[in-house]
Amino acid sequence: MEEAAELREKLARAAQLLFFKSHMRPGVKAWELKRDLGRNYLEVIRMLDQELQRFGLTVKRISEGEEASESDRFLVTLRGHPTLTTARTFGWRIDDMAILTVAIAYILSKRGKAPLKEVERLLQEKFPKWKVEQTIDRFIRRGYLEEDDEGMIYVGWRARAEIDQKTLLSLLLGKEKSKPNESEETSPG
Repeated sequence: MEEAAELREKLARAAQLLFFKSHMRPGVKAWELKRDLGRNYLEVIRMLDQELQRFGLTVKRISEGEEASESDRFLVTLRGHPTLTTARTFGWRIDDMAILTVAIAYILSKRGKAPLKEVERLLQEKFPKWKVEQTIDRFIRRGYLEEDDEGMIYVGWRARAEIDQKTLLSLLLGKEKSKPNESEETSPG
């Protein structure tokens, strides 16, 4: 009985750490979870993730490098894909979503990094220069994009957590599985 109470307490503490922002960035580093929850923190996080499924949420682990480490960040995000209406309730404008989508797609098409000036030039074909610069800067501050000292931009930690990149690319490339249009004629071969 005491073990169950301790587990409930750890689950509650894990939820508090993940839901309440105590740093500039949302989420919690692995070492913080280990410190507060103990060595079995990954098991506690897995159990919390199962509980959050009921609410359409999930706990994601974002690694800074190739391998898992104690500097990895855990955060709560939506499970699945939000609808356009849902995304708008989060304060996203449709043109901001378009700018982020094009920027990420372009970066991914360039093997994960692209010159900032190229991305801005591409976006300025459809949006005013001031809008592009302002929005890109905001996405860098929020962690959706990252910029290095050489003027290259990358997909940021937050985009890796919140955006299913494979689905995004398949939608943009038209490889989404869809039903044939009823107005189209189908031929047997």
